[in-house]
Amino acid sequence: MPSINPSPAQLAAFSAAVADDTPLLMLNLLRFQAQASYSSGSSHIPCSGREAYARYSQTALRKVRGVGGEVQVMAAAQAALIAPEGEQWDELLLVRYPSKAAFLSMLADPEYRAATEHRTAALADSRLIATTPR
Repeated sequence: MPSINPSPAQLAAFSAAVADDTPLLMLNLLRFQAQASYSSGSSHIPCSGREAYARYSQTALRKVRGVGGEVQVMAAAQAALIAPEGEQWDELLLVRYPSKAAFLSMLADPEYRAATEHRTAALADSRLIATTPR
């Protein structure tokens, strides 16, 4: 079952489990749709999933930097050596945030929230895993 956006329950569990001042490395696994799937009536020009994700990234990267974060790794996924049969990802991102509070403040930003329309249209599946650097 594809997972594109966190549910309210997932966000609540994350908020409860991680202290506000905890630095985070967020692992993003992305699988793009061949054709972005914007909602009917959308004014956006049709494009590939990768192109839609690039539209999202224009705002998202600025907002990541705005809360003191940075993309530490951006890589094309080549092959899954240990994974369920058929699981394949297109791209991997590791994004550092100075704290959980910084990450959540970015998610609440109205401009960021508006840009997530492109992310949702772009992705066939994704994973977002919060990790803490050691």
